[in-house]
Amino acid sequence: MGEAGTGAGALASGLASAGSPMPEAGLEAEVAKLLPFLAPGARADLQAEAARHVLELTGSGPGRTLLAGQAALLRALVELAAAPAPAPARDAARALVNLAAEPGLHEPLLQAEPELPARLLGRALDPQWPWAEEAAAVLANLSREPAPCAALMAALEVAEPGESGLGRLVRALCTPGYNARAPLHYLGPMLSNLSQRPAARAFLLDPDRCVVQRLLPLTQFPDSSVRRGGVVGTLRNCCFEHRHHEWLLGPEVDILPFLLLPLAGPEDFSEEEMERLPVDLQYLPPDKQREPDADIRKMLIEAIMLLTATAPGRQQVRNQGAYLILRELHSWEPEPDVRVACEKLIQVLLGDEPEQGMENLLEVQVPEDVEQQLRRLDRQEQDRHTRERSEELAPEPRAGGATPT
Repeated sequence: MGEAGTGAGALASGLASAGSPMPEAGLEAEVAKLLPFLAPGARADLQAEAARHVLELTGSGPGRTLLAGQAALLRALVELAAAPAPAPARDAARALVNLAAEPGLHEPLLQAEPELPARLLGRALDPQWPWAEEAAAVLANLSREPAPCAALMAALEVAEPGESGLGRLVRALCTPGYNARAPLHYLGPMLSNLSQRPAARAFLLDPDRCVVQRLLPLTQFPDSSVRRGGVVGTLRNCCFEHRHHEWLLGPEVDILPFLLLPLAGPEDFSEEEMERLPVDLQYLPPDKQREPDADIRKMLIEAIMLLTATAPGRQQVRNQGAYLILRELHSWEPEPDVRVACEKLIQVLLGDEPEQGMENLLEVQVPEDVEQQLRRLDRQEQDRHTRERSEELAPEPRAGGATPT
């Protein structure tokens, strides 16, 4: 499936201890010695020191690989990550973030502690838990892969009285100050990863729940590109469901202005052009800034592209003046791959309609040889844009023909 999957990356990639590397056998013996100090009931200062040492080990690839083979230590780490003070829960959770950043380590993590998704989910959604952001970051990394994502979805489906797990996750993500001690930005990529699953998309797109409407304002969330990117990825994944396009583009949701506004700059359109735009895109201030993150801009374009999969969707996108915003974005866009995506969307909006029977672009079956040829052309087009961008940025030759340094 082509839906977006996002994660937290490593939080402590630079924390590995300095000095000469220890032989692997010696390091393995050292790690084994840490286990008693990580166990419940260990002296608090020694437990904290052991957790810090494990966190340092997760800052390097060899250290993460070594820890992945220590099932008992991984179980102890999960226990600590969910344990109340004075346990070093933050360092334990940060170590798990780093371990979960490597897809190859997901299986040993879940084998060591199958309840890891459920336990950390409870902490991530606990409004009183101080390290909820770290717990959410672990789950954002884990849920990039199908098996852990399914386990997290199963944990969410264990409904609490009065509210579903997904409903609680969306509420935590959309409620300012839900947790006064944790920003919860990583709930965004977690939801984006979950929205790769049909059951999650069915929940988000249920017209009776009014869920997707709560996410729309977060496409402009100013304080975190992590949260913005997670929400935009979620909306993009929802746009794969072409049966819902009419509803998404209609007055009940009106998704298009929320996808176009981050792509809009301070352009001054003519009165005639201005009247073609949705009200929220008219007369933008002269200091209006476009979305600064290129990956998010690309996902916004891809979401709009998905909404043009059907003939009615294409017409609705055209009628709301999307071309005007995309035209100006294309003139401004510095990133070659984003510019290519923008060009393709413009071509769809300005091009002729497909022949009868091929109106739904998501359902058209492309022969394998044609698909390979299209991918090759895509690569060539991106290479051309990259070369053009490099030429634009090339420094002027120095006097006397000296090579720039």
